[in-house]
Amino acid sequence: MSTVKEAVEVEVPVHTAYNQWTQFEEFPNFMEGVEEITQLDARHNHWTTKIGGVRREFDTEIVDQFPDERITWRTTSGDVQQKGTVRFQRVDDGHTRVELVMDVEPGGVAEKAADMLGTIDRRVKGDMRRFKEYIERREDESGSWRGRITPG
Repeated sequence: MSTVKEAVEVEVPVHTAYNQWTQFEEFPNFMEGVEEITQLDARHNHWTTKIGGVRREFDTEIVDQFPDERITWRTTSGDVQQKGTVRFQRVDDGHTRVELVMDVEPGGVAEKAADMLGTIDRRVKGDMRRFKEYIERREDESGSWRGRITPG
């Protein structure tokens, strides 16, 4: 399993960055290779990705969510094995540090090769850079979900 870490500082308040990240169906707007996310309920999402010509579908479960602080998830089905946490740290009234730490288990031969070549790491870095551009261009979130999900 590989661990990928990336952080960006966005020029929006912490609640704006957090609220936008809770809008999972918007992820294709800034995540390369993500074709569609369907939010099934407060905890569960269905993902469709296409990376390097390989289409994958998998489900994720949010296992811990605390408004303006963190969202932690894990996969529950499909060929993709991953878990991660995105954290939101207030820098000042208009800036937020968004840090993503993700453990990824590449599924097939192509994914393992991509991992060895650093492709997964570069993709995550690009996704975080695009999130920064996306939220700063918007200046406001497209929606929000402020509920609390606790582990267990």
